[in-house]
Amino acid sequence: MSRLTADVWVSAYLTRLRLQDIPAFVVKKGDVTAGAVLVKLNTLNGNAVAYQRSFDLMTGDRTWVVLCEGEERGVDEALARQRSFDPDLWVIEVEDRQGRHLLDEPGLCD
Repeated sequence: MSRLTADVWVSAYLTRLRLQDIPAFVVKKGDVTAGAVLVKLNTLNGNAVAYQRSFDLMTGDRTWVVLCEGEERGVDEALARQRSFDPDLWVIEVEDRQGRHLLDEPGLCD
């Protein structure tokens, strides 16, 4: 099975969020074909959570796991460090007071 390119996945994810009236935007555009994607959930109360995709070597499953969480400033600093290591990285920011990110929905770990 072929994998989606990073830009197609990001576009589809932003569309899903938009259809649920959840604001989101690209903070950093990465490599269009194979860039990794990090998602920052900003709950608009001074806190945030950053998610990254993880691969389970035992099962072959892909899941979204917490990279870091806490005060938004600290999460932003952690994301900046990740960007300094990986220039191909995408960073998407989702803004939702209810904490919705839709990453747990089917199809978003592919």
